[in-house]
Amino acid sequence: MRIVLSIVKWLAGLLLVALLALVVWLWLAPPELIRVGASYTAKIVCSNVFLAGREADDVLREDVQAPGHPLLRLMWVRMDAEEGIVRTGLFGVFGNGLAVFRDGTGCAVVPDGDLAAVREVAIEAPAATSHDETALWPEGEGADTSRHPDIAALLEDPAIVGPGLRAAVVVHDGRIVGERYGAGDAVPGRPLLGWSMTKTVNAAIAGTVVGSGRLSVEEEGLLQEWAGDQRGEITLAHLLGLESGLAFNEDYNGVSDVTRMLYMEPDMAGFAANMPLLYRPGEHFSYSSGTSVILSRVWQNAFADEEEALAWPRRALFDPAGMETAVFETDARGTFVGSSYLYASARDWARFGQLLLQEGIWEGRQVLPEGWVEWMRTPTQTSDGEYGRGLWMQGPRVMTPRDRHQDDGFDLPDDAYWMLGHDGQTITIIPSRRLVVVRMGLTPTVLAYKPQILVEAVVKALDRGEE
Repeated sequence: MRIVLSIVKWLAGLLLVALLALVVWLWLAPPELIRVGASYTAKIVCSNVFLAGREADDVLREDVQAPGHPLLRLMWVRMDAEEGIVRTGLFGVFGNGLAVFRDGTGCAVVPDGDLAAVREVAIEAPAATSHDETALWPEGEGADTSRHPDIAALLEDPAIVGPGLRAAVVVHDGRIVGERYGAGDAVPGRPLLGWSMTKTVNAAIAGTVVGSGRLSVEEEGLLQEWAGDQRGEITLAHLLGLESGLAFNEDYNGVSDVTRMLYMEPDMAGFAANMPLLYRPGEHFSYSSGTSVILSRVWQNAFADEEEALAWPRRALFDPAGMETAVFETDARGTFVGSSYLYASARDWARFGQLLLQEGIWEGRQVLPEGWVEWMRTPTQTSDGEYGRGLWMQGPRVMTPRDRHQDDGFDLPDDAYWMLGHDGQTITIIPSRRLVVVRMGLTPTVLAYKPQILVEAVVKALDRGEE
């Protein structure tokens, strides 16, 4: 009996030592997957609390844990609202997730823990919204949808708007003709994350920099670290068309180039720019968030003053187009995350879509250079006609085989083009129908919803109304 007790005690002691070793290892050197998960949690909670005014527990449950990796269900959050700091970790302890809010530039993850450096990247926050609540959109925030009951009915159909809807706005002839917000605390003025629709806005901002004479689309030698090698041949046009030729893994299912860049690198542009060249610039299309962040750094470098560069999106685009809720977030070192992190209300996303529909003109002012929108929506040969410069010629693929057109089976006008975000955020612009359709959601690809369903239904409803 004594021998048995001794063995049990020995095994218990061994188990305790192993457990302590595991705790020390997770504390001192957590695996990259845990670090990515913790930083992702901190970033999403931070932005939704401080930009969108939501409750941290709701964001954690609805935006992080419900649709995400099983590991995220074990993330706990601690928040200092006065300091604008969010800390997260596995069981609240492991992974060192840290994000901080700054005026005017939103939230950034701080993977190196340097809070002082990240706090320096701040500008004057936009003023509170001044749009007249009674005047009709886009001059104001009013929307008269009573004359379009067919649109209202289809927006109430879950099979048409799809799961995870947060907002839908239909704009026809420059006015909102249909609008619906999702369940819970969704409200018209609440900023919503566009994810990769940010790439389109970033391309438009680059256009304003080109229009100001600070850059040209064929300019080479864009970054100092590319001097002396073939990467120096990369032009602004290559970056805009995702034709840089740089290596970049865009897989979101684990630790990859894109998740490492977004959640483990304080200098995202530096990380992406140091990737090796796999193809000669201009000869291969590769969907790359790294390329879009490099684009941000390139157009920001065109300004001698970093604060002027940080203020440029609002001065050159958001204010002229009335996008008062828009906040373009930077990384910890001050580069706009031009691949992923623009927050704006659904109505302000609709304003941007309307700006594209109007060829870059807003209230008689040429906000984007003449011809820029046409160039953005002109498909490149390297993308097999699917992509232009920040714009897609087809809707999201979502389980569609590579040898089939994404829009097969849908009756959509030939001139429709798209802005796409990976979690069910889309804007469809159809010039021939004078139509913009915004769908904001939290709709992971695994749900297999295709927003072409919504756009087709809207087009048919409007066509019936014009007969």
